Amino acid sequence: MTLLELIEAQAARLHEAGVSFGHGTTNAFDEAAWLVMWKLGIPLEALDEHASDEVPAAAADEAQALVQERIVSRKPAAYLTGEAWLQGVPFYVDERSIVPRSFIAELIADATIDAWLSDETTRVLDLCTGNGSLAVLAAMAWPEVSVDAIDLSTDALAVARINVDRHALAARIRLLQGDGLAPADGAYDLILCNPPYVNSASMGVLPLEYRAEPELALAGGEDGMDFIRQLLARAPDHLTEHGVLVLEIGNERAFFEAAFPRLEAAWLETSAGEDQVLLLTRSALMALVAAR
Repeated sequence: MTLLELIEAQAARLHEAGVSFGHGTTNAFDEAAWLVMWKLGIPLEALDEHASDEVPAAAADEAQALVQERIVSRKPAAYLTGEAWLQGVPFYVDERSIVPRSFIAELIADATIDAWLSDETTRVLDLCTGNGSLAVLAAMAWPEVSVDAIDLSTDALAVARINVDRHALAARIRLLQGDGLAPADGAYDLILCNPPYVNSASMGVLPLEYRAEPELALAGGEDGMDFIRQLLARAPDHLTEHGVLVLEIGNERAFFEAAFPRLEAAWLETSAGEDQVLLLTRSALMALVAAR
């Protein structure tokens, strides 16, 4: 059996089993390729090069067993392999933190956020950092800045420490533990935040793959806005005069606009459209606070 034939067979198994995607892949073939090639020790980018290679029977059995574990456990592939990628950068991940997939990563990589920064931008905060991926990407994108990364979960911060050290960024990324902005140290030129925002109804019907992740990092209360309400109320105190907050809200735009109907926001385009991530200036946030 060739590598491509093995992947196609495993893709058919994943499709038939009805597993859910969204933790780094969007379809059965890509998920099968990830699992099979990881198990065989072949880089994902080398599929075309090795597609016609014959796979030894014993190795094929091991790959098939991994796919079976994916089907039975319903764990995201990233938890089974211990690795995920954002914008081509590898990150360690396990069940202590959610699988990194923030669309904010796209906005860092394609320089969309740069238009809101200046030569005076020196301090960045990654709030709800999880495994530290956005903090790492920010430090890579803007070599002149220092980054604070906050999370309530000590378990998630332990994973973030692995990734900060893996990418040799300990001198520029500081990990802080606490609830929301409580551990924030002064004011920042840019705050990045991918918070828990899933509303209660959606939490109740999440596929098992998502329920395998820490609920603390997903659940946002009845309308998904519990954490965000606290964040927006306190954010002006932790932004410099021209500072901005980049906030991801997933599929919750309707709830967001219902909760903050008069808030002036700039919606940023990502591969998922223009309703997943927004940008808020300090002045807009101050106006929101003053109106309450």
